Amino acid sequence: MILYPSVDELLERVDSRYSLIMLASKRAHELDAGARPMLSEYESVKSVGRALEEIVAGDLKIKSVGEEG
Repeated sequence: MILYPSVDELLERVDSRYSLIMLASKRAHELDAGARPMLSEYESVKSVGRALEEIVAGDLKIKSVGEEG
């Protein structure tokens, strides 16, 4: 069970549960493959938990269609 970050906090950053799951999943795979961490410290030791922490911190966002960067 996830205690931190809460689903409510996460859904303030991402518009739907589906988008949240897809974003966290992709980022977790990146972290497992050796991607550079976005935060200096994490509460979670698992990649999915770390991805969720990055989302709630505002460091990881979904790009809108047509958005550059």
